[in-house]
Amino acid sequence: MSKRFFKKIIARSEQDLRVISALCEKSKARIDQIKFLKENKIFILMLERKLNEENNSKNIQSIIKCEYVNNVKSKKIIQTHKEKVLDLFAIDSHKFDKKYMISFYFNKKAIITIDAEIIEITLEDQKFTNDKNN
Repeated sequence: MSKRFFKKIIARSEQDLRVISALCEKSKARIDQIKFLKENKIFILMLERKLNEENNSKNIQSIIKCEYVNNVKSKKIIQTHKEKVLDLFAIDSHKFDKKYMISFYFNKKAIITIDAEIIEITLEDQKFTNDKNN
C-alpha cells in the first residue's frame, strides 16, 4: 500500500508565485467557492486541478489562500451565478509602491485582482477527486 502525500506550497515572492501559477494552470473553480474574508484579510480560492507534476490524469481539490489582503476586485464575474465554473489560466503579480497587485486570470477575460500588503500565498492540496470528464 503506497502512501499519498499532499502538497503545501508557500509563496513569499513573485518567483514562488510563478510555481503556484504553473501548478494551477487549466484548473477549474466555481464562483461560489471564491471567498474574501475581509475582517481576516484572507482571500480563498478552491479549485480542482490536474496533477501536472506527476504526469498523470488525476484531479485533486486544492485551496489557494492569500493572506494580508486589503481589497479584492473582479471583472466579468457575476457573483449570483454561483454554479458557474471558471478556468484559471495564470496568476501574476506586480509591485506598486509598497503593495502587491496579484491577478488571477480566467477564461472569457474574467479577472480577480487582489491588493495585498505582502506576498503570502499558500497552495494546499485537500483530496483527490473523481475524474468523470477524462
